[in-house]
Amino acid sequence: MATISTQQSYPAVHRLSVRTNDDDLDRIENGNSRAHSLCEDTSSELQTAVSMETRGLPESRRSSFTGTGAMARLSRFIFALRSWATRRLHHEDQRPDSFLERFRGPDLKEASSRESNAQSATGNPDHPHRGKNRWPLANFNINNCNNTDDKKEDKKEEKKEEKKEEKKEEKKEEKKDEKKDDKKKEEEKKKEVFIVDPATDLYYRWLTIIATPVMYNWCMLICRACFDELQTKYITLWMVLDYSSDVIYFLDTFVRFRTGFLEQGLLVKDPKKLRENYMKTPQFKFDLLSMVPTDIAVIKVGNNYPELRFNRLFKFARLFEFFDRTETRTNYPNIFRISNLVLYILIIIHWNACIFFAISKTIGFGSDTWVYPNISHPEYGRLARKYIYSLYWSTLTLTTIGETPPPVKDVEYLFVVCDFLIGVLIFATIVGNVGAMISNMNANRAEFQAKIDSIKQYMQFRKVSKDLEARVIKWFDYLWTNKKTCDEKEVLKNLPDKLKAEIAINVHLDTLKKVRIFQDCEAGLLIELVLKLQPQVFSPGDYICRKGDIGREMYIIKEGKLAVVADDGVTQFVVLSDGSYFGEISILNIKGSKSGNRRTANIRSIGYSDLFCLSKDDLMEALTEYPEAKKALEEKGKAILMKDGLIDEEVANQSGDPKDLEEKVENLESSLDLMQTKFARLMAEFTSSQVKLKQRLTKMETKMKSLGSGELCDGNEADSEAPKEEEKKDK
Repeated sequence: MATISTQQSYPAVHRLSVRTNDDDLDRIENGNSRAHSLCEDTSSELQTAVSMETRGLPESRRSSFTGTGAMARLSRFIFALRSWATRRLHHEDQRPDSFLERFRGPDLKEASSRESNAQSATGNPDHPHRGKNRWPLANFNINNCNNTDDKKEDKKEEKKEEKKEEKKEEKKEEKKDEKKDDKKKEEEKKKEVFIVDPATDLYYRWLTIIATPVMYNWCMLICRACFDELQTKYITLWMVLDYSSDVIYFLDTFVRFRTGFLEQGLLVKDPKKLRENYMKTPQFKFDLLSMVPTDIAVIKVGNNYPELRFNRLFKFARLFEFFDRTETRTNYPNIFRISNLVLYILIIIHWNACIFFAISKTIGFGSDTWVYPNISHPEYGRLARKYIYSLYWSTLTLTTIGETPPPVKDVEYLFVVCDFLIGVLIFATIVGNVGAMISNMNANRAEFQAKIDSIKQYMQFRKVSKDLEARVIKWFDYLWTNKKTCDEKEVLKNLPDKLKAEIAINVHLDTLKKVRIFQDCEAGLLIELVLKLQPQVFSPGDYICRKGDIGREMYIIKEGKLAVVADDGVTQFVVLSDGSYFGEISILNIKGSKSGNRRTANIRSIGYSDLFCLSKDDLMEALTEYPEAKKALEEKGKAILMKDGLIDEEVANQSGDPKDLEEKVENLESSLDLMQTKFARLMAEFTSSQVKLKQRLTKMETKMKSLGSGELCDGNEADSEAPKEEEKKDK
């Protein structure tokens, strides 16, 4: 091995002596190495010594010296020594080594500089003067630690650093993901398109708009194609109307692509699904046909051929949809159905009249008695007379009235036959639909009249007085004339409970809140009570309640006037009007009431009165689910009775038990019913098990009998065979 020695004066530069031989290498490999600072100083001094010695040599020898293999091996050895010392003595201070940095490259230089900066910033408390020592040979540190412990510590620190880096990377990725999600949400908001809900008024208004050009095309295209004078005289108007209808057709196709539909009860708003759903329907093909610009041929043939636009008639589905939705929205569906049927018939007659005029034009006007007369005559040359004459002929033919000139040619005969067949179908349709509509309109009247007739027959059979019979008939007349014959339960029975509750709340809740005892009650209880209110109508002079009657209902006046009268029925004390109520205390069954839950006055109807009735049973049924509300109502009732002096306080205070006698009886009845059902179930099980046991016993008896008979038969056969064998032996 090469030996390099440098000696300089003490004050200027310290002396460095490095000997590398095989023993030194063995000692270093066995773990007895010098400190990291020594390696660092050694490499730096070695670099300066080499540079000093080679500086005085000629260029030829200098290049040969630097290019020798010994120098390369020496540099590799020093680099390995440096890296090994760094791993073992990581807590030692490091300073940059210009010699080794020549072989490390730029990336490792930056890493080494970061490590040295970190160590200089933190410092070492065990060697406070190390930063000030400028004698590198004095910094010796013999590594007497165990190599395995150092490796474990290094691995732990590396793992910690890796975990920290992973956490940082995860946080960065999360932030990136959040940014991506925000961008996606922003993009989705930007991508949100206008969707039309078919259940809204906007969609119905659009149907009204699109139905107008459809009706225009169905009525005017055939008329313009058959009557040339109509087409040529108003050509500008027709062009404006035609192209306006085309624009509306294109807009309607766009609306179709943006019309939502229900899927599992939810409105679909995905444009792709909406587009696919619309393209799957047969109406999409008709819409495409209706938008084909066939009138481009006008450039060649001219403007007098409106039949080129007959493909616009394929948009008829929109017209039918408009009629269907209007029928569900109108308050007079029967009238709308009749008018709709008449419209269809008029369109058919209109088309038939136009076709008749076109056939007459083809055959020749006035050529025979069947076709339209000669237009050269001033009376038949006018446009209005042409259309009215054709319409008259079409109406007579399709209604099968006849009285038209007989056909002459074969074409005329075929056309008349087709018209007669169509007329028969139209007549049957008219008779059937109109008859059904009229019967539906009169269904309520017929049902109501049947009730009156049955009651009349009953009163005649029971020989009811004429005055009472007249009062009953007047009561029925009042119900019919004021449209109060419908049964609310029968009408609302097909609605779900939630909609029933909403209708009842909308109609009766404000009235029920006026009652003193029901003010400030729970909303759920009020809803339950609203559903249990029953409408009743009283005739003039009818008593709603009499003094001394047991109070089982309370009443709320909706319309009419009631009078609190004396026992004679004439003297009036108070007149009750709309919104008044009475009988609310009696249905609470408050203990200690001096009246004993009996009516304390006579109340009579002055005229026809509409009242809402709430029975005691319905109230108690509703209060079973609201025990706190029941207590509050009883307290309010007691307060009202105390204010009027109609309660015995001693009896009222004795009723401390929350369960009164009626509640106990009801509980006993319910428990008895449960016991009876359980007993019946047990009896049924016992009888079924008893039958099964009897069946099993009978089966066992039959088996035992069969087995016993078999054994007896075997024994008899054996006894009969034994003497036969003895006889054979004797022989």
